[in-house]
Amino acid sequence: MFQVRNLTITHKKDLTTLVEGLSFTLAPGDRAAVIGEEGNGKSTVLKLLYDPALVEPYVEWTGEILDRGLRKGYLAQELRPEELAAPVLEFCQTSAAFVKSDRRELAQCARQVGLEPELFYDWRPMSTLSGGERVKLRLALLLLDGPDVLLLDEPSNDLDLATLEWLEDFLLSCPVPVLYISHDETLLERTANVVIHLERLRRRTLPRCTVARTGYRDYVAARQAGFAHQEQVARKERAEFDAKMKRFRQIRDKVEHAQATVPRYNSAGIPNSFTDGMLKKKMHTVLSMGRRFQREKEDMTQLPEWEEAILTAFDQGKAALPAGKRVLRLDLPELKAGERVLARDVRLWVTGPEKIGIVGANGAGKSTLLKLVANQLLPRPDLRAAYMAQDYADQLLGEKTPVDLLAPSGQRDDITRARTLLGAMKYKAEEMEHPAAGLSGGQRAKLLFLAMVLNGANVLVLDEPTRNFSPLSAPVIRQVLAGFPGCILSVSHDRLYLKQVCTRVLELTPEGLRPAGPD
Repeated sequence: MFQVRNLTITHKKDLTTLVEGLSFTLAPGDRAAVIGEEGNGKSTVLKLLYDPALVEPYVEWTGEILDRGLRKGYLAQELRPEELAAPVLEFCQTSAAFVKSDRRELAQCARQVGLEPELFYDWRPMSTLSGGERVKLRLALLLLDGPDVLLLDEPSNDLDLATLEWLEDFLLSCPVPVLYISHDETLLERTANVVIHLERLRRRTLPRCTVARTGYRDYVAARQAGFAHQEQVARKERAEFDAKMKRFRQIRDKVEHAQATVPRYNSAGIPNSFTDGMLKKKMHTVLSMGRRFQREKEDMTQLPEWEEAILTAFDQGKAALPAGKRVLRLDLPELKAGERVLARDVRLWVTGPEKIGIVGANGAGKSTLLKLVANQLLPRPDLRAAYMAQDYADQLLGEKTPVDLLAPSGQRDDITRARTLLGAMKYKAEEMEHPAAGLSGGQRAKLLFLAMVLNGANVLVLDEPTRNFSPLSAPVIRQVLAGFPGCILSVSHDRLYLKQVCTRVLELTPEGLRPAGPD
């Protein structure tokens, strides 16, 4: 049994509370999905639960982590540069369990995750493996150690459609509890039976944790229904309260008017003390009624609060492309990575405001193809093309802040506009001044989208555009991109993105691009 009690996590730098009062228990068979908006501390929670030393440099925490000596397997979201550069065999040899295992145990573990056992002994750099191979290999090394609980940070990132389906089967059949983060809504719907929702309300100043022992789809439906009912009750109570207060003010005004107009003496010249006393008593009763109404107001049902996913929309006029506009004519005899031929006879013709989705197996060359497309489109003077790479590091330069990146001119008006847009996207003032490279993946993705909006792009070249957005933000992203009046050329394994955004889906095979339907 893995237990967390009253966990609170606070940033050391700006004293922001990321998580407050989080408590949950995991038992065998539990597949607990951690969800929440970008930058809400999901990865920090997983690191802390695995090894508090991983987060000690930047957060403080209180609470209890009751693991009673459980063996924990942790899959980090990304490999470090030195790990990517290491040969596969050397990477595997960093695992004590791998070193102690014989070939029979390794072969059995490889079959469990769908790998060829020979991959353990490969001398290629880890960086040359496909995303799916890297995830399977790392999971195999975790399983060799016989973990009692698995902590997986974005295991679905960079996986092709076939490997995503494998991951679903793996999670559903896993005998030990699994706590995982994923942005793939289809994966969440098919696998999660516990939802841990981390939110930050009131302009990201008030943390809220919700733990629901239910499936993801049921959780979202119940949450929406609960908010709708709460809002209905709250608005009814407010309407009734407003009617009471209107009647109260009418009575108070009458008494005040009577007090102001009653003569101080009657016709006989005697002071009107009786009438004056009655009016004072009545006013005292009225004011008591007002105080009672104010106490009732404090006890009224609160209007529901939730963390909204916001993305600034593209300018429909600037982003529009005419239907006959020739965007791309790409005829490629060979698609190569170095000296290796990935595909032959690649033909991609795009006209007007099409929305193209490219799928294919891990390692097929999709990102390589998209870079070639970006290199052709970005210099074109008749287009305003923007490129969003899968790895944001090249586009978020060094120590530049979000404001620096959105207002490179440094002019006051541009800086003000950048801050306004970032504020609308719920960036806190401190986050606007943090180095962009240190933001969460989702916050960096939002930043790149904002740059595209500010540049008035009418052609978007997007490599896995939804991969770092939370499952609650992704529907907003899909809606914005579906309504984009320009052209989109994209690589994606997001099944809902392919279905809801793309007008044409192509599969990259060794024989070139072929029509494919979204999964």
